[in-house]
Amino acid sequence: MLNQSEGMEFNSKGYLADFESWNRDFAIKMAEENDVDLTDCHWIIIDYLRNYFTEYNIPPEPGIIIKNLSKQINPTGPCTRKHLEGLFGQGGCELACKIAGLPGCHCRGV
Repeated sequence: MLNQSEGMEFNSKGYLADFESWNRDFAIKMAEENDVDLTDCHWIIIDYLRNYFTEYNIPPEPGIIIKNLSKQINPTGPCTRKHLEGLFGQGGCELACKIAGLPGCHCRGV
């Protein structure tokens, strides 16, 4: 289980407190704890979330992710919010941001 003894601190909403302390092992452990098996598709989204946050200092909204990653996420058809959330199980957008080590998210209803 991820905890402070591994050098990881979380904010009051359960997101990684220090964006720079994230690593791929953290992502794998966070995903495992949430019953998500990370595939290449997941990594495309995780990398996009991290790159977007690095550039703009805010997490992207799901619509931005869908618009920019549609063909990579779902090459056989248009990517929908439902498809995106399906990749991260019950946690959806919020879990994707947590796995990516973002300090928050811009998911509707979160």
